[in-house]
Amino acid sequence: MKRKLVIAALLAGLSVSLSACVGFGGKTQTTVKATTVGQELADLDAAYKAGLLTEEEYKKKRTEILKSK
Repeated sequence: MKRKLVIAALLAGLSVSLSACVGFGGKTQTTVKATTVGQELADLDAAYKAGLLTEEEYKKKRTEILKSK
């Protein structure tokens, strides 16, 4: 009897593990970036000119955008 309980527990744990890996009933999410580098830079420039960013923040983000492509 004890052996059956251990086997049942192992199978239950395995099924939970597999469902997490395979995604039984789970959702897969894909993120698509719809902006171009030019658009991101234009938006960044507009935010900077509107006073929403410091010069340091602007330069840092601009470098990040240019390196990401």
